[in-house]
Amino acid sequence: MIEDTKSGPLAGVVVADLSRVLAGPYCTMMLADLGATVIKVESRQGDETRTWVPPERDGEGTYYLAVNRGKHSIALDFADPDDRALLGRIVERADVVVENFKPGGLARFGLDYETLSAQNPALVYASITGFGSRGGADLPGYDLLAQAVSGMMTITGSADGGPTKVGVAIFDVIAGLHAVTGILAALRTRDATGRGDRIEVNLLSSALSGLVNQASAYVAGGVEPQRMGNAHPSLYPYEPFPARDRDIVIAVGNDAQFARLAAVVGLPADERFATMRGRNLARGDLRAALIERLAVRDADEWFALLREAGVPAAPILGVGGGVELAAELGLEPVVLAGDVPTIRNPIGFAHARADAPSAPPALDGDRDAVREWLDRG
Repeated sequence: MIEDTKSGPLAGVVVADLSRVLAGPYCTMMLADLGATVIKVESRQGDETRTWVPPERDGEGTYYLAVNRGKHSIALDFADPDDRALLGRIVERADVVVENFKPGGLARFGLDYETLSAQNPALVYASITGFGSRGGADLPGYDLLAQAVSGMMTITGSADGGPTKVGVAIFDVIAGLHAVTGILAALRTRDATGRGDRIEVNLLSSALSGLVNQASAYVAGGVEPQRMGNAHPSLYPYEPFPARDRDIVIAVGNDAQFARLAAVVGLPADERFATMRGRNLARGDLRAALIERLAVRDADEWFALLREAGVPAAPILGVGGGVELAAELGLEPVVLAGDVPTIRNPIGFAHARADAPSAPPALDGDRDAVREWLDRG
């Protein structure tokens, strides 16, 4: 059953989710977490990520489970007149449409922004593409391609290695978050004017925005960033260092933090290390000195001492270790969506509350519920 009495900041907002894979579904899951009613419209074959295995849980890809909690699934064939009529009813009830088809791909079904906004001027229509709707309209919207052309792969990996991708489809996630931001802004504007809007987000623009200081180095400083392994172009020390048993990350962001680090590890005084500029210019000597001092204790011992002294440091953990540490810190990282463990939405509110999320839906698992919801009007 689809409830009309959901709680949360976006309770009452209806989202027709025509997206699949990651950027769009991540966006609509965020909206569902905030209380929106999300109708996930899938093809008869379903979202591709359902079959992206391994890993899997009860035959469903964990990739799909990661970004589809709290939604209702109905499978429709856009080319079928009856299914298209049913979709039309869903869109008619919607406040928001989210789609990530190739630019122009929905026009032949009458599902483009121009057609739908003429029917519903208050509609907020969000399009997520790979490379925009102009010169890059024909390029497939895969995160790996965005990592390749944005420069991300040229700044990731060891200095003497080849181009390397990030270990997750990071620009899909960033694009999805940008889409959420745009949708929330458009809903606020609509509340004031009664008029909806179209939001366009693409992976490449999101990638360049997400490269922040590295992109700024090029556009504002004329510097082409290069791979530096785990080092930082502007901060030092800011990378892993070997302790007696294994590596520990030290991340010094200012001179006061470095002074505390030097005191804890017993570095001899050296005026070259007093400022960030000096430390950057003397990286080789400073690294050698730190390695010598860190070799006398295990990483966990150093972590405890540095944490107590207020020096940013961290052990290097696996994903499981990261989840366990978040739990130890009281962050409650795992939330059950139905009976499926998922990672909790990181947004916390002092007062607003949303319902516990439902499990990621089975393909077409809510057809009858969607029809009943539509008939209720």
